[in-house]
Amino acid sequence: MKRQTIIALGVAIILGVVAVFLANTYLTSREQQIAAAEPKGMVRIAVASLPLVYGAEITPDKVKFVSYPATSLPPGTYRSIAQLLPEGKRRVALRPIQVNQPLLATDLSGEGQNASIAALLPDGMRAATVRINDVSGVAGFVKPNDTVDVLITRQAIGGDEQITDVLLQNVRVIAMGQDASGADNKPAVQRSATLEVTPVDAQKLALGQQLGQLSFVLRKPGEEQNIPSVETVSLNDLRYSYFGSRPAGSPSPERKAQVARLTQPRRAPPVLRAVAPAPPSTNTISVTRGVETKDYEVGRYGQ
Repeated sequence: MKRQTIIALGVAIILGVVAVFLANTYLTSREQQIAAAEPKGMVRIAVASLPLVYGAEITPDKVKFVSYPATSLPPGTYRSIAQLLPEGKRRVALRPIQVNQPLLATDLSGEGQNASIAALLPDGMRAATVRINDVSGVAGFVKPNDTVDVLITRQAIGGDEQITDVLLQNVRVIAMGQDASGADNKPAVQRSATLEVTPVDAQKLALGQQLGQLSFVLRKPGEEQNIPSVETVSLNDLRYSYFGSRPAGSPSPERKAQVARLTQPRRAPPVLRAVAPAPPSTNTISVTRGVETKDYEVGRYGQ
């Protein structure tokens, strides 16, 4: 390599370092000036300057700083671009963020981390994936962040009858298939769903998939309508009415009465015998004359 090329390269590197230093110094001083000029009780925090989807990388052009009341400041805000984006680190959105929405630590990945399902889990919760189809997945209308009830259709214990139970209630859907953003509102049939559950509920889902078929029931957002005492539905309940549930395999009272009638031994038909007609009824009157009594028929002529 020629000497002139080496000198030019070294000068370029030095100028680049100086430019970065001057830019950081200017931005820092500018932020301090702006902070000093803020009205009393107001602080500047980072907000989104444009809509951010799940997995979008946070860059300086997508961030702006606005004044916010210090007494109403949500936890996890960022006061400077250096705090939000440390040098050499990157952050991505873990959920959709709207314009002018504060950028919070809970909505962004850690320094240098990519968006992942694990980052969306609260403490103590697990992510469990179950198989679904177009029917059990509510025809593709279930989206990430929806809540569902999980039903299981299986064979009754100790019998051949099919029953349906409520396995889990009010479960949040983290992802449908490999889509965890839910940005597209169009229904899409998926083959799997990832649910946010407790460790015990994760075990129930794993066992339930082996014993029967799982189905989702979509719930209304924000409604706490858990059923305190769930019912087991069997074949005897498939009629137009509501009947209290019975233990699996136990026939209904109507079915028991029908079986009892069909299993009773047949009786011999009764023998009909000819019965002579009863003599017509007559009225008599007794007349006593002295010591002699005689009966006379009366009323016969009026018949």
